[in-house]
Amino acid sequence: MLGLVAAALLAGCGTGAPESAPPAAEPPAAPSTAGAPGPSRAPTGRTADGTLLVADFGSDTVTFVDPGRDGSGEGGGPLAAVRVGTAPYGLVVGDDGRAWVATAEGVAVVDTVRRARLALVPYKTETGPVSTGEYRGGGMGIALAPDGEHVYVGVNVPGGAGAVEVIDTATREVTGAAPVGRRPFDVDVSPDGREVYATGHDSFDVTAVDAVTLRTRRMEVAPYGTEGGIGSWLKPHYAVVRPADGKLLLPFEGERLAVLDPRTGRVAIERMTADTHQHGAVLAPDGTLLVVGAGPIAGDDEGPSLTVRAPDGEERIVPLDGPHEDVAVSTDGRTAYVTGGFTREGYGNGITVVDLDDRDTAPVWLKAGHRPLGIAVL
Repeated sequence: MLGLVAAALLAGCGTGAPESAPPAAEPPAAPSTAGAPGPSRAPTGRTADGTLLVADFGSDTVTFVDPGRDGSGEGGGPLAAVRVGTAPYGLVVGDDGRAWVATAEGVAVVDTVRRARLALVPYKTETGPVSTGEYRGGGMGIALAPDGEHVYVGVNVPGGAGAVEVIDTATREVTGAAPVGRRPFDVDVSPDGREVYATGHDSFDVTAVDAVTLRTRRMEVAPYGTEGGIGSWLKPHYAVVRPADGKLLLPFEGERLAVLDPRTGRVAIERMTADTHQHGAVLAPDGTLLVVGAGPIAGDDEGPSLTVRAPDGEERIVPLDGPHEDVAVSTDGRTAYVTGGFTREGYGNGITVVDLDDRDTAPVWLKAGHRPLGIAVL
């Protein structure tokens, strides 16, 4: 079972007022590759293990991407695109090969073997008219229960508190909802499946939701304080759950790693070294934490990067060419795939491939869909 929460977005770090998207910023070293087949011409047949699945926020599709035969990105590129719904954000893939994609309209269910959309599950929460853009309503972070029986999606309600909706994966229906913080960027599940965690970007918090009763409790995560409110840059974005102890790891600004104990609500702070605004995060199989540096928010900040943080806290910073958003890791833990979707300082329509074993190998740019955000390895 692989997935990303969120996944999955967008800088999402403004004052809350909608902004027009800046022009696309393709990294200058990007090699020329063929574009993805149109959604109406998506081929059928078995999708190879190791294929990347990417949510294309800018084209209402998911794209299947060949990472290259050797995992380096060389020779890889888009294989097919499947239309899923307006402005897809996060996605998660189950052991059965079905992908669940959070869009502005509902959660799309995709058969990744046949490369076809099976259903679109509408939200119960009222989110207003379907729209696009950084502050659009609808699904953001998304996660799958360990037993595969439920999907949990964070639903953004423009101008108000969000919700986590529960989807029964057998019936493909929403069976419940719980109130959470504002703009739930990411959703995660405890290792035992008993709790769901929604990271509230605009409310400086993580909401724990009991998976059975849907009772909630709010835990503030604000290592820089909450001054500035919704207009602050210093808010939580993505989290990962550490399997060993169930604690949540939330990176901030390439300076501080907030370690949240959901049993007590207490937050411990560890030092980070990238000195850049941070978004997507994922744990490799060996416990290495990978964090995307989206780019600077102040004049003295460093540029985009990928932090490779060992379990003992030692960090290696890999510079990236252009803004990036989210990250997935290969099943063997040797390769990281970083999506180029971003809304504040531009975006790149592709994926940066980072060899985690070889420090001397430069990252490779791999063509993908339009404004890619959430990513998973099939």
